[in-house]
Amino acid sequence: MGLPPPVAGAVRRITVLGTGYLGTVHAAWLAETGFDVLGMDTDPARVDALSRGVLPFYEPGLEPLLRSGLKSGRLSFTTSYAEVAAFGDLHFICVGTPQRAASYRADLSQLHSCLRALGTLLDRPCLVVGKSTVPVGTAEALAERLSVISPAGLGCELAWNPEFLREGRAVYDTMRPDRIVAGVTSSRAEAVLRQVYAEPIAAGTPFLATDLPTAELVKVAANAFLATKISFINAMAEVCEAANADVTKLSEALGLDPRIGAAALRPGLGFGGGCLPKDIRGFMARAGELGVDQALSFLREVDAINMRRRARMVDLATELAGGSLRGQTIGVLGVAFKPDSDDIRDSPALDVAATMHGLGAAVTVYDPAALANARQAHAELSYAGSALEAVTNADVTLLLTDWQEFCDADPEELGGVVAKRNIVDGRNALDPDSWRDAGWTYRALGRPY
Repeated sequence: MGLPPPVAGAVRRITVLGTGYLGTVHAAWLAETGFDVLGMDTDPARVDALSRGVLPFYEPGLEPLLRSGLKSGRLSFTTSYAEVAAFGDLHFICVGTPQRAASYRADLSQLHSCLRALGTLLDRPCLVVGKSTVPVGTAEALAERLSVISPAGLGCELAWNPEFLREGRAVYDTMRPDRIVAGVTSSRAEAVLRQVYAEPIAAGTPFLATDLPTAELVKVAANAFLATKISFINAMAEVCEAANADVTKLSEALGLDPRIGAAALRPGLGFGGGCLPKDIRGFMARAGELGVDQALSFLREVDAINMRRRARMVDLATELAGGSLRGQTIGVLGVAFKPDSDDIRDSPALDVAATMHGLGAAVTVYDPAALANARQAHAELSYAGSALEAVTNADVTLLLTDWQEFCDADPEELGGVVAKRNIVDGRNALDPDSWRDAGWTYRALGRPY
């Protein structure tokens, strides 16, 4: 169908390459808004599962959206680049850009492979839109490469449209984003993306058209700011522990200042997952390549503060265990990097659990969604089917991921099965008074004894 200067209804067939958290949600939403969508992945097992309406990961609210698209016939999946090239007027690239092994730099191999395989098959005008998080300057290089390898030449245009999804809230964030950023090089590309996002734009979502480098920077700058805010309040937690102050009250007071705001100002075990840690490290690496590494030198301390929270969590558990974890029984509640997700990538919770095992403790873990992933990554840990089972005979209980069922846990019920009523609240999610009233020794990061 191609891309002449767009008119209403010009783009109907869209492809989404890469069916992880981002790609699957994006594809399902596009189908729900009325586009014909073809999702593509190189993993046949994943494509088979998605084609049957089965999610290969946990994301609340996504499975009904996926099945709706399949049932309507507007959504399908494939492993074929040729089918994708023949099908789409518009191609979204949503592949992973993880951190390189033994380096801060981003691994762009999946992105380059995808663009190469797709681009060589594009024989008619189209728009290719990157959504993956990349180092600034990547899009311009890819745009030049696409025009060379594509049979359609300059008829294949590239744009960049960063994503701002939060795992656990990805469906909501896709349907009602707080902003849409489009890095474009022509009014034609901007018009196409305005058509794709017509529904949220009509609902009041701001649409910001920028150049390619600015669009790339928006995502990493946003994640760097969030990471800095989280590590700031966790640095204050360190000070509060030394001063016998309460970081939760400090956070509340700071959050009431409209210049600061309460969002992301929650003290605890720190951030993890597949975005913030690798994005701030990749941002630092790219700044060094551009000769402005000093501008982002503060992010090294942001990263260091975040990692220190994990060590401090182990220290608190060790103190409650009497000075040594060897031979102690530890019950762990939560190993996903955040609630409402089964993602264990760079999970502070799972890291703490594995560290305690390495120090000689018998560690039993329960998580509502992440057990299978955790077991695959850390077979040395023990796994339970419920919170009660995980803490049975525990000398120390740790709350490491603030799933709602853990926040609502009954201290008397859990107290009836543990060996000792010791708990470390790694997310400042519990009411200390109710747990202490039930006879527990309660400790938390950044709070007085």
